[in-house]
Amino acid sequence: MATEPLRVLLLSPMAPSPPRFGAQARTHGLLTNLAQHHEITAVIVHDDESTPQISEAAMRSYCKQVHFIRNPHGVSGWRRRLLQLRSWFSRKSYQRLVSMVPELQNRLDEVLAAQRFDVVLVNFPHLAHYRLRQSPRGTPPPVVIIDSHDVHYDLARQISTSAASFGRRLHARLNWNKLRSEEVAAYENAEGVCVCSLADRQRLSKDAPAARTVIIPNAADVDRLQPRSSDPAPGADTVLFFGLLASVPNVDGLLFFIQDIWPRILEFRPTAQFIVVGANPAPELRALEVPGVTIVGPVDDLRPYLSRAAVVVVPLRLGSGTRLKILESWAMARPVVSTSLGAEGLESVAGKHLLIADDPAEFAAAVVRILNEPQLATSLGAAGRALVSESYSWQGTAESLAAFFRRAVAFRDGSQDS
Repeated sequence: MATEPLRVLLLSPMAPSPPRFGAQARTHGLLTNLAQHHEITAVIVHDDESTPQISEAAMRSYCKQVHFIRNPHGVSGWRRRLLQLRSWFSRKSYQRLVSMVPELQNRLDEVLAAQRFDVVLVNFPHLAHYRLRQSPRGTPPPVVIIDSHDVHYDLARQISTSAASFGRRLHARLNWNKLRSEEVAAYENAEGVCVCSLADRQRLSKDAPAARTVIIPNAADVDRLQPRSSDPAPGADTVLFFGLLASVPNVDGLLFFIQDIWPRILEFRPTAQFIVVGANPAPELRALEVPGVTIVGPVDDLRPYLSRAAVVVVPLRLGSGTRLKILESWAMARPVVSTSLGAEGLESVAGKHLLIADDPAEFAAAVVRILNEPQLATSLGAAGRALVSESYSWQGTAESLAAFFRRAVAFRDGSQDS
C-alpha cells in the first residue's frame, strides 16, 4: 500500500537554490529529491535583499510555497563587528543574536496555523529556538528535525586555538561555550538530528547523549556532475580548489596550501597553475600575490573548472561534517589530494580513492605525483566516481531522510518505540 506524502516545512537561514556553496548544495540536493514524493514549503531568512529575486523561481520549482524574511541582523563590515562585540558581553552566542528576528516568528505562526505539517526541518540548530510545534486546531504538532551540517560549536572550539587571526581566535574563544550550550539544548529537544558522518555522531553522543541522531551523508548530483566527451581535457599543470572563500576552514586551508605547500610544488612543476574558485574571497586571500595562483571568485557552473583540473586539493585543517568538494570532484572523476581531516567521515580508502597527506612536504609530493603520473590520476578519478555513484547520490540520501522523518512521526504517535 502506498504511503501518504509527507508535508515538510523547511526553516533555513539561507536560500538553498540555486546552490553556490556546500551548505546550499546539501539542502538543495536533499529537498529537490524529497520533493519528488513529498510536499515542501520553505521559510527562508536571508541577509541580502536580492535573495528573493535570485532564489524564488528556483525554489518554486520544487516547493509548494516559499516565504522570505529579511534578517535585519545579517550585516557585514563594522556592523557585524559591533554585533560580535555585543555577543562577548551577552549570555547568548553570536549566532543566537543574529538569528533573533521577531518577524520570523510571526510568519511561522501564520504558516503553521494555516496548514498541518508532519515535519519541520530546521537547517542548522541556530533557528531551533523558535516556536515550531504548532498546528491547526485538532491536529498533531509537527516533529522537529535539525539538519546540523557540521558540529558548529566544535568548529568554533577548533578555531579558538588555530592559526586564524587574533580577532577570530578571540571571538571563537568567547563564543564557543555559549554556542555549545545552545546547540546541545537544541539537539536534545528535537525529535531527531541529522549528521553527516559517524565522526559527528560520536561527537554529539558525548555532549548530547539524549539526541536521536541519524547519519544523512553529503552527496553529489551524479547525473549532472559526470564526465562527458564534450568536456575540455584536463590541463597538465592545473591544480584546483573550490569552496566558499569566506569560511574560516577554507581560508585557513588555502593560506596553509599557498604559503607552505605551493612553493614546494613549483620547485618540481614550475609551470603549475593553482586555480581558486568560490564566492566572497576573504581579504587575506585577495591580498596574496603569489606566482601561479589565480583567484577566480564565484562561477555559475563549476563543471568546466573541474574538467580542466589535473588534481583537486582539499588542504583543510579545521572543520567537521564531510566535504562536498571531494564528493563533487569524485563525481567528475577528478583525482583528489586531501588532509586526513578533509577526508574525515567519507568511506574511502587512501591510495585507492584519493591521496592523503598532512605534512606540507608530503602533500606537495602527492600533488606532484598525480601531475607526473596520468595513469594514477585516471585510476583515482575512476575509483572516486564509482564510489560516489554507489554510495553518495542525493536520491539515496533523500530516501534515507524521508525514512527517518517517518520513524520520528511514528515515535511521536506512539506506534514505534525507538
